[in-house]
Amino acid sequence: MTKGHEMTQSTRILTVDDSASMRALLLNALQQEGFNVEQAVDGQDALDWLATNEVDVIITDINMPRLDGFGLIERLRESARHADRPILVLSTESSDEKKRRARDAGATGWIVKPFNADKLAAAVRRIAH
Repeated sequence: MTKGHEMTQSTRILTVDDSASMRALLLNALQQEGFNVEQAVDGQDALDWLATNEVDVIITDINMPRLDGFGLIERLRESARHADRPILVLSTESSDEKKRRARDAGATGWIVKPFNADKLAAAVRRIAH
């Protein structure tokens, strides 16, 4: 905990990405903004972790082994616990078809990589409630 944050519970974010370098970038960018960051390497890893942990916001990649971002969002939306959980998609993909699929699955928003740290933090603050 950094000084000044003792009184407020910081927003807890789970980032889901199979790229170690992207996880490192996200961790750095989000921690700089005072967020509490947890990380998973793919959708299945995220589901396993979420079975026993709580988060405020999930940020997920789309293309991952075992369980991709679409599958992860669908699985989370099927569970009452995560029905209203804000989920941001962070992907190099930017096609309307992919964005529509993510929206249909239940994604809250979409951010294209490479991401701008300020915009990402602003998006998280907007949807974290």
